[in-house]
Amino acid sequence: MYKKYIKRLFDFIIALLFMPFLLIVIFIVGTIIKLEDSGPVFYLADRLGKDGSTYRMYKFRSMKVNAPDLRNEDGSTFNSEEDPRLLKSGKVFRKTSIDELPQFINILLGNMSIIGPRPDLPEHILQYTEEEKEKLTVLPGVTGYNQAYFRNSIDWTERKKNDVYYARNLSLLLDLKIFFKTVQTVLFRKNIFNEGEAK
Repeated sequence: MYKKYIKRLFDFIIALLFMPFLLIVIFIVGTIIKLEDSGPVFYLADRLGKDGSTYRMYKFRSMKVNAPDLRNEDGSTFNSEEDPRLLKSGKVFRKTSIDELPQFINILLGNMSIIGPRPDLPEHILQYTEEEKEKLTVLPGVTGYNQAYFRNSIDWTERKKNDVYYARNLSLLLDLKIFFKTVQTVLFRKNIFNEGEAK
């Protein structure tokens, strides 16, 4: 019941209530980004969603215009505090997770949840094992098990294992644990960057 109906209802109500605050944040953050380099406010990226579908994910832009896409050896996103691609404001957005807030628009649209596995690139499905594809049985989330407990400190293979664990054990209690752990992790700014060898 929770997985099929109640979770989506909670997501929609919370996202709807969050919209007035998000509009204020968009105005403030958008002004900061425009003053720094006058590029677009949002970063729009195709991501892998539930049941293998693809959707357009919203984020505040934290990198310079036309920044190259750097990946770690395991295919995960390269993150570093000294990444030259980052805007000065982008470093702050990353540390505080402000850049993720526009994904509440995705929650309203029904292609994301507040809590769930973080979405991968669409082409990454070709690298999933059959077991790893189980993470696609639930909506991707703004935050999730990995973000709450590890942020960017573990490799992609380990993250996928944790995503499968979440999909198999999804419950209200688990979501509450992840939510409160996420608040703690963001406040103390733990494991923000994954500074593996970029390629």
